[in-house]
Amino acid sequence: MKTKSGKTRERLLTAASRIFAEQGFQESTIADICERAETNIASVNYHFGDKESLYLEAWRYAFNQELDNHPSDGGIPEAAPAEQRLAGRIRSLIARVADDNSYSFAIINKEMAQPTRLLADILEKEINPQRLQMLALLKECLGQAATEQRIQYCHTSIMGQCFQLLRLKHMQSARNFPHYPGDLSDSKAFAEHVVQFSLAGIQAIRSQHLI
Repeated sequence: MKTKSGKTRERLLTAASRIFAEQGFQESTIADICERAETNIASVNYHFGDKESLYLEAWRYAFNQELDNHPSDGGIPEAAPAEQRLAGRIRSLIARVADDNSYSFAIINKEMAQPTRLLADILEKEINPQRLQMLALLKECLGQAATEQRIQYCHTSIMGQCFQLLRLKHMQSARNFPHYPGDLSDSKAFAEHVVQFSLAGIQAIRSQHLI
């Protein structure tokens, strides 16, 4: 059972992750976060010390909540072929991007538009392990003849497809793009397209090395 203090901390993290995702670090205020969390500014000072620390912990909280809801392996066992494991990771990533209750990617988007440099260390610690696992899978799929550059290119291509969904969702919701063409509501269909497109591309690249 969570204590009253623990529940207050969780409400602050939930509220902060949403507000930082919506407004970015600079535009967000402690007052707005406390109002949404139904608590007072003293509780922020008690649990986090300052806005910067709350920002870091809110991102970490959102990121880990998303991984709990959509495990990065996509439910594919470690003994499965590399292509299946890669497909699982792609589906998981797109599920997290598409989830309306996911905020870590939106916070990163805001960070890229208005850098604070506050997230640099935490992103390295939390995201880099995910990146290394994806790169290792790509190396398996591409074969031992694949260069590091080729592996990096494939990784960038896959990530670009996944995050395009996030960008298009934002464009659809923005007033400047109220009727952006294309139905993005079926994220599972989009994920299957990215899986098929990526695996076909990897197979084509691998075949070049076998000729």
